[in-house]
Amino acid sequence: MTDKEDSDSEQLVGHACIQANLRTLDSSPGVYRMLDADSRVLYVGKARNLKARVSNYARPAGHSPRIARMISETASMMFLTTRTEAEALLLEQNLIKQLKPRYNVLLRDDKSFPNILVSKAHAYPQIKKHRGAKSEKGAYYGPFASAGAVNRTLNQLQKVFLLRNCSDATFDTRTRPCLLYQIKRCAAPCVGQISEADYAKLVSDAERFLQGKSTNVQSELAEQMQVASETMEFERAATLRDRIRALTQVQSAQGINPRGVPEADVIGLHMEGGQACVQVFFIRANQNWGNHDYYPRTGGTESPEEVMRSFLGQFYNGKQPPRQLILSHDIEDHDLMVEILSESAGRKVEILIPQRGEKAELVSGALRNARESLGRKMSESAAQAKLLRGLAEAFDLPAPPVRVEVYDNSHIQGTNAVGGMIVAGADGFLKSQYRKFNIRGEDLTPGDDFGMMKEVLTRRFQRLLKEDPDRESGAWPDLLLIDGGAGQISAVAEIMAELGVEDVPFIGVAKGIDRDAGKEEFYRPGASAFALRHNDPVLYFVQRLRDEAHRFAIGAHRQKRSKAIGATPLDEIAGVGATRKRALLAHFGSAKAVGRANLADLKAVEGISAGLAEKIYDHFNDHG
Repeated sequence: MTDKEDSDSEQLVGHACIQANLRTLDSSPGVYRMLDADSRVLYVGKARNLKARVSNYARPAGHSPRIARMISETASMMFLTTRTEAEALLLEQNLIKQLKPRYNVLLRDDKSFPNILVSKAHAYPQIKKHRGAKSEKGAYYGPFASAGAVNRTLNQLQKVFLLRNCSDATFDTRTRPCLLYQIKRCAAPCVGQISEADYAKLVSDAERFLQGKSTNVQSELAEQMQVASETMEFERAATLRDRIRALTQVQSAQGINPRGVPEADVIGLHMEGGQACVQVFFIRANQNWGNHDYYPRTGGTESPEEVMRSFLGQFYNGKQPPRQLILSHDIEDHDLMVEILSESAGRKVEILIPQRGEKAELVSGALRNARESLGRKMSESAAQAKLLRGLAEAFDLPAPPVRVEVYDNSHIQGTNAVGGMIVAGADGFLKSQYRKFNIRGEDLTPGDDFGMMKEVLTRRFQRLLKEDPDRESGAWPDLLLIDGGAGQISAVAEIMAELGVEDVPFIGVAKGIDRDAGKEEFYRPGASAFALRHNDPVLYFVQRLRDEAHRFAIGAHRQKRSKAIGATPLDEIAGVGATRKRALLAHFGSAKAVGRANLADLKAVEGISAGLAEKIYDHFNDHG
């Protein structure tokens, strides 16, 4: 690749700037970037022929309002030439994802999807939800559209196949069956209620179900039930009958179970009022593994083909595509997209736009969901915009806030202290923007809420000042809501003054008389406390924001406390990970017993080398 930039066009803007850049271009494939006067990227595009593509922008007329506005803001351009158009398409999507240009279609919700993991590191495999790198030994099934879809499937699998979901450490220390065994959700292998061979058969049946072979599993269970009845093993026959019923319920609850589509993502796009919704259904092993809606940012004038192409490029960037993509609309660069997705997957990937049959029915369902989801979102957005306008009016802000940050702390007598920050805006709660802050201040008095808030806000705004001093990323808040009254607000004012951030308004929210919801008092620096009408929608809005911050902070605190409860001195020893920690605790019974053990006993533990045994011994017997 080569990278070119025409410095002569820096003083030119709009059509003149683009025209000047044409002189340096040839007919190579590649990617172009349009930048404004502050060198911010406005748009990233790809071209089979750079000179021909860019010359279209040099025309003084015939552009949509969005493109005309983009051209008028263009003060410089950058070009990357590539060997092939497919390489240019891939590079374009990478740059869009990285740079998030204002005039491109952007996929805003880009997270990893959960899988089901049948862990094979233990004689009695565990079944559980998994998200992230597939580094653990076992079989992975997915992706599922959401954590809820995984949880529903896991719940069904427990009913039918009675597999354990407890951790290995819990499994190894149980002495009697847990409640899941009592309610027929687990076979209790931990206490020998089932043999290793019989449990392995359950695991095999569960995996065949996840591979789409549920009909075979059901017929085998029916045969086993018949044999059990004939040999008068009535208790076993009843158990098998219950499993068959559960399996039937699972199949009927899934709704969409296409016979002719073993593996595909079904993608429907609906556009209305300048907004777009993309609905994705995940079909794996002839089963519906959930659906998810996305709302890509558009300029309002793009064609469905352009929006769909941009969505696919960004959605599958870093994700494994299925064997088929079944779309409601064809895309620009159809063959190129097939080429790069097939190369990414290491096998053939088809892009289909069906007109009839089962696949067309699946697309119709995705389109209906997309249309209904977009309608709900547009209605919610209108209501949210009205609330943000009300917030600006109630708190005397210069304009409705685009980004509201709400802060709360959670601790028990100062222990396991955590600060929580939630974010809300025109699209409601922005959960991907939530942050938790583990309170680090060692000189804080336990329970010092002012000190905790000072640490949280200092860390938050120091990072903003370092990473985005010009406030271009949209990460700066327009309003802070703080859980607390006059004292808390005075402390916040002092912190913000120290940081030199004096133009971000902040409001304290205190419970007020009798600490009743509805009697909240609001505090601003240098002003008297005030309240809102009891039935004011803005008051209910603030209550929801505060309650969400409280919920998030408490959840983060409980997570930290739970982790601390499970901590042992072994966690402080380099080289002792989860597996070796389990081995030591299983061998000696407790961390205290490990600390009292002699060197020879430590060396006898499976997985503990002589060198590591000495390190563990020295950790507990440091006489220096």
